Amino acid sequence: MDSIQLDGNQLDAVTFATQNTKILVIRAAHGLLGCGYVSVDTAAKVGDALAVVSGVANYEDMLHASVKAVSPAAEALGVRPGMTGRDALLKML
Repeated sequence: MDSIQLDGNQLDAVTFATQNTKILVIRAAHGLLGCGYVSVDTAAKVGDALAVVSGVANYEDMLHASVKAVSPAAEALGVRPGMTGRDALLKML
C-alpha cells in the first residue's frame, strides 16, 4: 500500500497490476477515488462513496483528472462529475 499527502492529510493508495493495465485507487476517510476500471454500479449497490476518473497512469494523474462518474453516496458528499479528482477527495475527507 502507498500513501499520498493531500492538504496535510495522509491518504492510502493502491496500485494493482493486471495483465494489460493498472488499477488505481485512493482512499479518503469517507470514500474512494478510482480509475475507470472501478465500477460505480457496484459502489452504488453496496453504498460506498466512489468517484471515477479515466485515462490516468498514476496517482498524480488521478488528482488532476476530471471526475467522470460518481456513486450516489459520493454525490451526497458533494462530489460531482467535472470536478478534479483532488477536489473529489477533499469532499470525501
